[in-house]
Amino acid sequence: MTHTPSGPPSGPLVLERLPQVKARTGLSRSEIYRRIAMGDFPAPVKLGQRASAWSKHEVDAWISQRIAQRDAKGAA
Repeated sequence: MTHTPSGPPSGPLVLERLPQVKARTGLSRSEIYRRIAMGDFPAPVKLGQRASAWSKHEVDAWISQRIAQRDAKGAA
């Protein structure tokens, strides 16, 4: 499954660093990068040579998709 944002972000653009993304998703660093490689998690934005961050909106959308999938399985 390829991750696609669900429209333009509303409100200010907020970037989150890896520790915040790990805390919000419950995923480890290696699992986040594994899912990025599979196309199942939003890719980070390069901020510099050794710095990356994720769009809060894209991570929110990914979390919402997981909840929707869970709810769809429960309704089936």
